[in-house]
Amino acid sequence: MRKMSRWKKTIIIGATILLPQQALCAGFQLNVQSSAGLGRASAGDGVIADNASSLARNPATMALFNEIALSAGIVSITSMVEVKDALYTREFYSQGALVDTSVQSANYDDAGGNAIAPNIYLIVPINDKFAWGISAYTNFGTKTQYSDDYIASEYGGLSKVESYNLGLSASYRMSEHFSIGAGLDIIASTGKLNRSLQPTDTTLLTIDATGWGLGFNLGAVYELDDNNRFGLSYRYSPEMETEGQVDYAGYLAESGPIDDTVLIPLPDMVEFSGFHHLENTKIALHYSIQWIGWSVFESLDAETSGTINRYQWQDGWHYAIGTTYYLNNAWTLRAGYLYDTSAQDQLTSISVPDSDRQFFSTGFTYQLTPNSNMDFGFTY
Repeated sequence: MRKMSRWKKTIIIGATILLPQQALCAGFQLNVQSSAGLGRASAGDGVIADNASSLARNPATMALFNEIALSAGIVSITSMVEVKDALYTREFYSQGALVDTSVQSANYDDAGGNAIAPNIYLIVPINDKFAWGISAYTNFGTKTQYSDDYIASEYGGLSKVESYNLGLSASYRMSEHFSIGAGLDIIASTGKLNRSLQPTDTTLLTIDATGWGLGFNLGAVYELDDNNRFGLSYRYSPEMETEGQVDYAGYLAESGPIDDTVLIPLPDMVEFSGFHHLENTKIALHYSIQWIGWSVFESLDAETSGTINRYQWQDGWHYAIGTTYYLNNAWTLRAGYLYDTSAQDQLTSISVPDSDRQFFSTGFTYQLTPNSNMDFGFTY
């Protein structure tokens, strides 16, 4: 099948993304792998293939490229976390009997922060059938931090999870209309957790652990014609075995922290995407539906320490729709809307706050030279 002319070039993309939001997606999923994708709310990211970052969503999209493509970017994340209408009940005991209670406000203005998530992707076609690619980006991460004197520090404190994904992918064009792809993911992760009891500042829990695991992804693209195509992808994420030190109040004071292995379950994902360039117009419509298997996140466990906390999350979904307007040879404009369902079910937490949420996005691409362009995206 004939490829669009904009693919017949080396694409070099550098962009900075500003993203003020409570979190990027449900749970601690970071659902942004490029600034172009951010500008359309990730709608159609698994099949559009307008830059090399598409291999992170669907490795089969590499079959849509005729020449080497390089994409690099930086995601700047500003998270805003507020606790409102919260009450904290403190109980007082004497000789094992409850003698008094005290109810105080547990509201908090800002437990969020700033983070930078760089990404880089390279696609190298070998011939008309085969292509390979490499990628470095992140799929998961979260950070909330409450002050040391926060009244509900046994529920707040510091919660930080970071992951880094290094991928190697390959694609194969089976026919004029159908392509497949697969990739191997090497995932490195770190986790930190601090909890204390106020006003005595007694340490209840401290975790500092790092680890790595192996995952994989599969994808397919079906092209009806040059202007209409569909993509389907599956990503397997492992249970991360992070090793480090764990110290919690259940240990004898003289024992101190112990070496332990903390298990962090990560969800599998399935995504369906579509792209339609309306004939004889400058407008394209695109969309995505993604399932995220957050029900694996039942609890946070350690091999020696046992169950540290229960979460009992549920599977999540997101639905995205977007549009692209090819204004002229220099400018491409885009916008999108995404609805994301909460991963939390009956149990809720201020350490990893979550809810159903809506994203409104916009962005653009500016063609710097025939072989390079710059993307910008913004979402709220």
